Amino acid sequence: MNIKVFAIDKHNKNEIYEPLLKHYAKIAKPFAKVELVDIFDKKIAKAQEQSPALAKASYTKAFENYLKNSYTIALTPNGEELDSFGFAKMLQNRHNVSFFIGGAYGFEEKFLGMCQRKVSFGKITMSHKLVKVVLLEQIFRALSINNNHPYHK
Repeated sequence: MNIKVFAIDKHNKNEIYEPLLKHYAKIAKPFAKVELVDIFDKKIAKAQEQSPALAKASYTKAFENYLKNSYTIALTPNGEELDSFGFAKMLQNRHNVSFFIGGAYGFEEKFLGMCQRKVSFGKITMSHKLVKVVLLEQIFRALSINNNHPYHK
């Protein structure tokens, strides 16, 4: 299984979350290859300075090429809330899964319509960096459930 997490985020190897991200990607290896892809460029930065609508459009443009050949899941506050077993079921029997974490202004409805699933971690707001950690932990938990590994107990 291949899992990719795409995020509108400036990659910073010196951040405090980096060891946790590496940890969860590493312990998931027996079950899946987990890859993080941070996307941020001058076009996104400029769009975010101009307006929320332009920012959201820039996120869609940045993500569009990654929507092919995988089961696509957008993380959005208005998505479906799942418990860990529901999250695990969502990943069952999938070969390629792509998760998308939007930028500061969220997603355009157009982009959400292009994704096969919309998932929420609740109504609270978390930083993108923290969401990545929570997502990777839930991915590992789901893989553990699906492979009868004792981590989830």
